[in-house]
This record gives sequence, C-alpha cells and structure tokens, in this order.
Amino acid sequence: MECCSKEPLSRSFICESKIRAFIFFPDLLCRFEAVFLTLVFSLVQLNELVVGDTNGKLYVYKNDDSKPWAVRSCQGMLTCVGVGDVCNKGKNLVVAVSAEGWFHLFDLTSSTSKHPDPSGHHELAAAEEQKPVFKQHIPANTKVMLISDIDGDGKCELVVGYTDRVVRAFRWEDLSENSDHVSGQLLLLKKWLLEGQVDSLSVNPGPDGSPEMMVSQPGCGYAILLCTWDSEQQATTEGRDNSAEAPIRDVILHQTSGRIHNKNVSTHLIGSIGRGCSSENSGSGLFALCTLDGTLKLMEGADKLLWSVQVDHQLFALEKLDVTGNGHEEVIACAWDGQTYIIDHNRTVARFQADENVSAFCAGLYACKGGSNSPCLVYVSFNQKIYIYWDVQLERMESTNLLKILDCDPEFGNLLQQLGVGDDVSAVRDLIHKTLYFPEKEEQSSPWQCQDPAGTDSSAHYTVIQDPL
Repeated sequence: MECCSKEPLSRSFICESKIRAFIFFPDLLCRFEAVFLTLVFSLVQLNELVVGDTNGKLYVYKNDDSKPWAVRSCQGMLTCVGVGDVCNKGKNLVVAVSAEGWFHLFDLTSSTSKHPDPSGHHELAAAEEQKPVFKQHIPANTKVMLISDIDGDGKCELVVGYTDRVVRAFRWEDLSENSDHVSGQLLLLKKWLLEGQVDSLSVNPGPDGSPEMMVSQPGCGYAILLCTWDSEQQATTEGRDNSAEAPIRDVILHQTSGRIHNKNVSTHLIGSIGRGCSSENSGSGLFALCTLDGTLKLMEGADKLLWSVQVDHQLFALEKLDVTGNGHEEVIACAWDGQTYIIDHNRTVARFQADENVSAFCAGLYACKGGSNSPCLVYVSFNQKIYIYWDVQLERMESTNLLKILDCDPEFGNLLQQLGVGDDVSAVRDLIHKTLYFPEKEEQSSPWQCQDPAGTDSSAHYTVIQDPL
C-alpha cells in the first residue's frame, strides 16, 4: 500500500460539442493497494471513502492517508456497500451486503467502538470491534443497492437489485426503545420482476415532486417501480392472497427514443441531478443514462430529451458532480479505458483520460485535504490501486476566450486607457500577444510606454495585465 504526492500533472480536456481543449491540474495523486469492489462517500460533515472487496473486507479511508482509518470483516463476497440512515434513527450507518445474501450494519460513529491509536487509526485487535452491530440474511445474488426514501414518507428504505432481474424493497423495523441502540430487523415491503438486467437504482422527482423509484433496463431504457405496499397491506388484511414476496408487475417501462437500441447492451442511470435554484419550481427531475456502446442522454421526465451524445468508448459507470460550483451538477461518465466525460446541462463536453484502465469509478465530495469536502474523481485500476483526483473544479464548462475574461476586469480597462490602447480590438490582441509570447522584447521597445500625469512610468502597471491571465 502506498501513497505518493506528485507535482501537478496536466490533463487534457476536449470539448466534444465545440472542439475546444483546456488543461486540468490535479493537485495530488494517491494510490491505495486494494482488492476493490465498490466505493461510497459517507454523508457526514467531512466525508470518508468506504471500500468493499470480494474477500469480505470493508475499508474506511480518511483524508489522504493510504492506511485505512477502520477495517471491518463481513461474511461472504461483498457486492453492495452503502452509507445512510437505513434505520431512520438520524444517524448514518455503513451497510454491506454480500452475494450470499448477508446484510451487515456497522456503526462507525459509536464512541464505544472507537479506540484510535496515536496516528488516529482504529485498533483492530479486539475481535468484537470488527463485528457488525446487526446481521441478517436476505435473498442471495445481490447486485446493486440503494438507501433512500422511495415512497415519500420521509423515511429511508433499502432497495436491492438482484442478478435474476428482481428488485426488492425493505424497511427497517425497530424493536428497541433506545434510539442509540440498533435492534430490529429488515422487513420485505415488495418484490418487482423486471424484463431485463438491473444495473442501476436511483430516485428522481416525479411530475408532482414526489420521489419515483427508477431502475435501468438494457438498451438505454429504464423502468419506474410503483411503491404501492400500503394498499397491498390493506388488501392482505381483507383476506386476499397478495404476499410481499410474490413478484408483482407494478412496473412502467420506458424507452428513451424511437430508434431501437441493442436490447442487450448494459445501461446505467442516475437521477435527482441538481440544477440550482431553477429546480425549486420545476416538475420532473433531471436524470441521465449511459450505455456500454457509448450513448449518453439527459432527460427531464419521461418525455423530454434534453440532449444525447454518442462517444466511441464503453461507458460502465455514471455519476453526478458539481465541478463548477454553480449548483448545477454535471453528468460524469467513465469508460473501461479510463476515458471520463464531464457534460453539463447544455451538452458542453469535457474529456479526461485517467492514467490506467479502470475497473471501478465513482465521483463525489470527499475531505481529502484542507479539512473540507471537495469534488473528487476516484478510479480503481485493474492493478488494484485507487487513484483519487481531489479538488476537481473547473471555472466554467462553456467555451470562452481571453478577451472576454479580461473585459470583465475593471482594472484591465483602466490599464488599456493608461497605455493608450482604448477599445481598438486589434491593438488589444496585439498587446496581449506580445505580452504572452515576447515579454522581454516588449519591455525593451514597447511603443505604449509613456509617462502618466503623476510622472511615473506607466509601464509599471503593465505587468498587472499578466495577473488575470
């Protein structure tokens, strides 16, 4: 296991829609040895990184330390890892589910389970400290997992997708009066049977603002799962045979275009994409889809296609992240070869190439440096290393030029007046060109050097032009 800090490395981004390029400088490259399975950012004030592997190990990383802050052991081969208030106690718990169907709950916030060493890492000598606070067996062959309020009741449910095209929803039943003690069980709410494989689970606001449970379907399709267990439970009490375990086809299938896609191509989706203040008065939320054959789409509700992009890479992961700081979350898609696409709501595309081929990818806010969360891109290579690109922030996504940027600076206009250039665009371009590429020659024989009214050489202000560049 190693962590190495390097000088800033330049990464080229190419705007697909307008064919422009710019440079991105990651500040730190961290590498962690790990048999990787999935990554999750915890939802606390300073976010940690949770990693699960196929050997049943759960690792929690903090900051830029390559040594795990905490390690826990699970039963079976982990396929799903998540963080959320699954017990509805107002506290985030780490959830790990294995392919064999073992559901584990870990409380890493409890002071009784924390005995840090001088370096801040948890002591793991006591076997009981590595045990989950709760474990239950659920149906096996788990594939994907979601912790969210899917029925609008203000409480979180656990939704699990399976390899046999089945999705199950569970709710935690608390059996303890003590709010801090985890005691209870998962109860099955409903089981849905889908037509195709389920690769993603997400929640998106519907036309009336209520949450809609979405699952991806092959061929750039998706399905809405109806959460109707209240009426079903009432029907059961009236004597009708309507068990929660019986698969119910409360499924509304959607295809995102009239053109027939490859019905077998893997599809991923992500919903509830932030769009700033404009989302307060809007109806249906934004969600995105990507396919393994390179299709990317942004949708508003079921009927409104905002844009569609076709790339020549196999996209296997889809995330959302605000990299510009304007409240609008960009769509982040990653391919197996490390090619990463960042697309805004106006279809401006930036492209980034990771260092190695990628086996897993996620994006989110992570407290890597400086004691605060920052946008991060996290890659896992096939060489079992985790690469964290932290503080990934772009000033803008749309195309622009230097003159437009400088025109927004009042000091730049004042300097032009002092140098006698004025509003002559060609003269301004010539001045900037000479400043950037021939600064020494310009200092020796600049025709704009003159005395200002105070008697000082105005060329002293000339270097200020370079500051906003």
